[in-house]
Amino acid sequence: MILIKNGRVVDPVTKTDAVLDVLLDGNRIEEVGENLTADGAEVIDADGLVVAPGLVDAHVHFRDPGFTYKEDIESGAAAAARGGVTTVICMANTKPAVDSIETLSYIQEKGEKTGIHVLQTATVTNGMQGKELVDMDALASAGAAGFTDDGLPIMDEKILYDAMCKAAELDLPISLHEEDPLFIRQPGVNMGKVSKELDYGGASRTAEDVMVARDCALALDTGASVCIQHISSKNSVAYVKTAKELGADVHAEATPHHFTLTEDAVLKYGTNARMNPPLRTEEDRLAIIEGIKDGTIDMIVTDHAPHSKEEKEKPLDQAPSGITGLETSLALGIRSLVEPGYISLMKLMELMSKNPAEFYRMVPGSIEPGAPADLVIFSEHELWRVEHFASKAENSPFIGWELPGKIHFTICNGMIVYRGDR
Repeated sequence: MILIKNGRVVDPVTKTDAVLDVLLDGNRIEEVGENLTADGAEVIDADGLVVAPGLVDAHVHFRDPGFTYKEDIESGAAAAARGGVTTVICMANTKPAVDSIETLSYIQEKGEKTGIHVLQTATVTNGMQGKELVDMDALASAGAAGFTDDGLPIMDEKILYDAMCKAAELDLPISLHEEDPLFIRQPGVNMGKVSKELDYGGASRTAEDVMVARDCALALDTGASVCIQHISSKNSVAYVKTAKELGADVHAEATPHHFTLTEDAVLKYGTNARMNPPLRTEEDRLAIIEGIKDGTIDMIVTDHAPHSKEEKEKPLDQAPSGITGLETSLALGIRSLVEPGYISLMKLMELMSKNPAEFYRMVPGSIEPGAPADLVIFSEHELWRVEHFASKAENSPFIGWELPGKIHFTICNGMIVYRGDR
């Protein structure tokens, strides 16, 4: 048993924001209340700390199988635990891609041996080639959490339309990477002032906008539950808002890097600020924050994309896109959204726990008797320096930053899977 004493319970499911004790017995929450006692329980003094449901990161790349020099399921799970994340949804662009039950089962079996919940998506098309659909029925029956060709856009409207129809029939989500290659001269950097300064072709926001507009229309037509992944363009935010108003079951993700940084970061951090879709303008960044405030964007995810130091040290036009994000996501949400007063801490927990769980057809975590004992305990205002990572990768523009939101404990299935210093 674990008895958490005097923590500020912030639970978006029960709408609780109060100082309470929480008693865990096995993998469930036994009791929530005041002045609780339990003989023999390990006691965690959470005075001054926040106790919240474990975070759910619905967009991570664990690189396993095929690219385990960047990350593997074990190291990815350790990074998640260090970031307060108790459930992850892994993307399917591994090698081989997750287009077969064999590969899906391999990841599921390895995930079960970690301390957290590792769920796996399947691809939409075989080999992520965009030409023919996977056996969505079989993969759904085998436990795929949803479908995505993340990393590549699905350019064939007929293929995507059929996929959305099948996903709707299966009541599983379909998540989409929205970048039309026609409008990308060179990936990873916004086509604008910085790309001009660097004499680098860049990627226009139009690459995202045309795909988002198309796919919102297809979602409205098919009734599919669709996620616009890692949204970066102010226009795309507007398209999603309109689609929701029209009745489409469309959702959108935002990453901490897209609501914290702009294209100027490329000048300072080089390849550690190269990502797909790219960091854009201050106008885009503020539009993303406004979309978070008004509910257009309903999930915060990391797009955790680990790469080796050697890869990221290549020239800008040769280095891979993406940053590691699991260990800094909560802190950046507090720094960039809560502390400036854009949203409340309760709203942040909704975006990082409740909403992504619901989108992927899970019962969201809560802090009430009978609920799973998946929790994060952190100090909202305590500063910590980004220096070391549990991930194999350190490709982050935030190295050296001092951030609020120090995590003290992550508990999953009633077990302490991360214990920070206090």
